[in-house]
Amino acid sequence: MKALIVDDHPLVQEAVANVLRGLDPAVEIAAAIDCESGLEIAARGGELDLLLLDLNLPGLSGIPALKRWRAQYPSVPVVVLSAADDRPTVLAAINGGAAGYIPKSCSNQVMREALRLVLAGGKYLPPQLLAPAAAGATRSSRAKRHAIQDVDSLGLTERQIAVLRLIAKGAPNKVICRELGLAERTVKAHVTAVLRALKVSSRTQAAIEAVKLGLTEAGG
Repeated sequence: MKALIVDDHPLVQEAVANVLRGLDPAVEIAAAIDCESGLEIAARGGELDLLLLDLNLPGLSGIPALKRWRAQYPSVPVVVLSAADDRPTVLAAINGGAAGYIPKSCSNQVMREALRLVLAGGKYLPPQLLAPAAAGATRSSRAKRHAIQDVDSLGLTERQIAVLRLIAKGAPNKVICRELGLAERTVKAHVTAVLRALKVSSRTQAAIEAVKLGLTEAGG
């Protein structure tokens, strides 16, 4: 595996490198302190398997930097590493094409599991995105009833709702197959039905809709 870390803090680079070595002892790791030097490394270093990108960089940074990487290397999964963990920033990064968003305040274990999910083809959506956006962590019973009515109106089967819950957790099809005991062909059919019912074109959009429907709450 080849990974590139673009972050201007040496301690962060080393911490992330240690997490990567825990996933793959043979990983090849390169590091850059800004977007431009990172792009130069990528251009001469061969195909990357993973890019870890800080949003607060000298020069080109933030969502424009993310979009530049996605435009030049569309097949490389980009995981954002950032000190910011507010919902608008997380949403902007995910909608900008990030395969995951990892706040720098998270533990090494969380980072390791997030990167493992991304490398398996999934997306890591942090709790900041999955938590309800309304004031406080709870909603009124009336709002919950309305969400349930919305779910019922979609016409999804119980199995398809279970698939949607796993999509909201960033699970790729192989994980959904294992969790639900389904064949891959069946899971693909369910995913297609879910996207059609939600009137969205991507799994990330489906995950965001699942949040709105209240399907990401524990036991909900």
